[in-house]
Amino acid sequence: MKQLRNTWVVAKRELASYFTSPLAYIFIIIFLVLAGFFTFNVGSFFDTNSASLGVFFQWHPWLYLFLVPAIGMRSWAEERRSGTIELLLTMPINASQAIIGKFLAAWIVLAVALALTFPMIITVNYLGDPDNGVIISGYLGSFLLAGAYLAISNMTSAMTRNQIVSFIVSVVLCLFILLAGWSPVTSTLVDIAPAWLVNTVRGFSVMPHVSALQRGVIDIQDICYFVSVVVFGLFTAGVVLYSKRV
Repeated sequence: MKQLRNTWVVAKRELASYFTSPLAYIFIIIFLVLAGFFTFNVGSFFDTNSASLGVFFQWHPWLYLFLVPAIGMRSWAEERRSGTIELLLTMPINASQAIIGKFLAAWIVLAVALALTFPMIITVNYLGDPDNGVIISGYLGSFLLAGAYLAISNMTSAMTRNQIVSFIVSVVLCLFILLAGWSPVTSTLVDIAPAWLVNTVRGFSVMPHVSALQRGVIDIQDICYFVSVVVFGLFTAGVVLYSKRV
């Protein structure tokens, strides 16, 4: 219980810093505007004549590619730049509680942004008779994808005190797991690399797991993939912070 309480103390501290500054509000507004623009204008939502949010969800991996690192880049880079990381890590909490607390706070901000798209659910139910189970699964996939990107951003933020460097590296790493299973990429690798390497690269791809959830298929393997990415990102952040502390 004490560990959970300490983790929540850090999470509340971070949440307060997000919502007492313009950062969270700017992020939420930009996400909502871009999500609506790509769904209705670029994705031609009304022209699909389908009571589905597939067009809405298909843009999330690309929106998160830049927006999530923008949230995650400050997690540890700002602490290191301002010199408050030493104070945080000398408080009666351990590094893992601080890492998880910071991660949860940023993930809650992302969850709030995602929850505020509820008018999309109302709209599609008003226009037709959608499968709401598929919609819920799509939201779950979007939430888990945001968490995976955020864990990677936390990891890169722990590696540098420069937020811009953290942002750029996060985008590159997230782009890698986004494109790793993309047909043009794997087709190119087939011509220059052995099959085992191609299969290994394809295994890092986030898209098959996101696509399955967007279709309404909730498989334990897909959940495990996202959990593994989150655990890897946060564990690596912990290793980096510990190495810089000793």
